[in-house]
Amino acid sequence: MPTLSGLVGAVVEAWGELRVHRLRILLSLIGVAVAVAALTSVVGIGAMVQQAMTETWERQSGRPATLYASVYSNEGLPVDTVKAAAAFEQVVDRYSIDWAGSVINSGIGVQFLDGMSFVGLTAIDPDFGTMHRVQLTDGQWFTDADGRRLAPALVVNQKFYERLGSPNLASHPTVTMLGEQKTTAVIIGVYPSSDFEEPNTYILNSAYLQLIPPLETQNTPPQWEFWVPPELADQLSNQIQRDLSGAVGKGFSVEVNRQDYQAWGQEDPLGPMKMLVTGVAILVLLLGALGLVNISMVTVRQRIREIGIRRSFGATSGLVFFAVMLESVVASFVAGVVGVAIAILLVTNPSVQEVVAQGLTDMPPFPMEAAVVGLAAATGVGALAGLLPALVAVRVKVIDAIRY
Repeated sequence: MPTLSGLVGAVVEAWGELRVHRLRILLSLIGVAVAVAALTSVVGIGAMVQQAMTETWERQSGRPATLYASVYSNEGLPVDTVKAAAAFEQVVDRYSIDWAGSVINSGIGVQFLDGMSFVGLTAIDPDFGTMHRVQLTDGQWFTDADGRRLAPALVVNQKFYERLGSPNLASHPTVTMLGEQKTTAVIIGVYPSSDFEEPNTYILNSAYLQLIPPLETQNTPPQWEFWVPPELADQLSNQIQRDLSGAVGKGFSVEVNRQDYQAWGQEDPLGPMKMLVTGVAILVLLLGALGLVNISMVTVRQRIREIGIRRSFGATSGLVFFAVMLESVVASFVAGVVGVAIAILLVTNPSVQEVVAQGLTDMPPFPMEAAVVGLAAATGVGALAGLLPALVAVRVKVIDAIRY
């Protein structure tokens, strides 16, 4: 308890001294607060940008860890897609894989308002939307019930949707697909497309098999995707390859590999940028610390008489050292709190989030480690800035201080 009461007393005394010299100290702490705000904002905004890039990669190649399995013929024989699909289902059940599905990249003719065009067609299962973070601008993604529709359901990209005249999805717009026979399909959702992307559409595998001639499905066998725990990726890759190879028989090869972004070693592509901005913030922190040292030195020289009187009444060197250094620590800590508050307001501002991470599906919360880093940096700067003045205060001789 005496130690705690002494610490509280020292903090209260330090705060009182800061109030006396608040104008000079305030000017020196502006740089510290700005640097802490920059340092904290880098971590917070970096988390948003990292999440945005992660979601982009996951839309392209799946979430960690996504395994891709493909079947190839060694002798030019057609792949028995029915047999391969049955083997895929057995693998999913055997290893209790919650998220899996087949993907077939193909194309089909579509009758638009301005004529017929050949568009990209990707046949998938409903799990594809979750595995690849498919983001819709309108409508809804596939459900298992869509596989039972008489008219196939489509989720089209923005280019496809605009060529149809951007109809209201609530009116259940249809489009004619020119496959083995003319088929009327219903558009249930729209997803974004880039400026250079051509019209494309997703369709469920069950509906795709009704549109495409059986011979063509044999020439373009599906690719299977499995979303599994990253720590089990290598083990399951070997087991899935073994099981599928045994099921499809001789004359065919099965390849299973991982292609999600973590398989490329892309853990933190923003590292160089973060290091650059963090280096600038540290430089500003050091400049703020230098200003704080100058102010603290002037303040100590003005208090030499006071320090001598306190020493004459029994104040130890350690107590004087601690009291003087704590003034800088308290001041820089307050500046750190202000800087962290500024960073939180900046990072959580909707306008900033819209610019930095537009279209982000899972907006990350403000990282607490950013606030901790900011406050720790500010406190450390305060301790360094108060070290030299505290040493000067300790070396003051009582008789000289009283005569000062």
